[in-house]
Amino acid sequence: MLAIRLKRLGRKGHSVYRIAVQEAWRHPTSGRVIAYIGTYNPHTKEANIQSEAAQKYLNNGAQPTPRVVKLLKDTDVKLPKWVKATPKLEKQIKNIDKLRKNQPKEEAVAEEPATSSESVDQPAEG
Repeated sequence: MLAIRLKRLGRKGHSVYRIAVQEAWRHPTSGRVIAYIGTYNPHTKEANIQSEAAQKYLNNGAQPTPRVVKLLKDTDVKLPKWVKATPKLEKQIKNIDKLRKNQPKEEAVAEEPATSSESVDQPAEG
């Protein structure tokens, strides 16, 4: 079985990916690559995919990874019905009631003017 997956290239902190077709049971960094069908730069979100080659491998049963499915959709490659797009996950927030925006509004208390006993200067000790 074939897999369409991303293969990492580039230096540390500046990754660039090739979209590779290879055997699914091999690790992405090892093993023979059958074909490279495109590139993806995550910093600029630019994907260059050969849509005809991708369509050929998809029609022959190659399994794309979820990220590759998203990239193929963005480049208007017709995906077979058996390819499932992963739904966007909702972020779970713990203790929603403790968030500042969910706290009851506190009214500003107006300060009263100082009384005469508080304003008398105390002699310095010492």
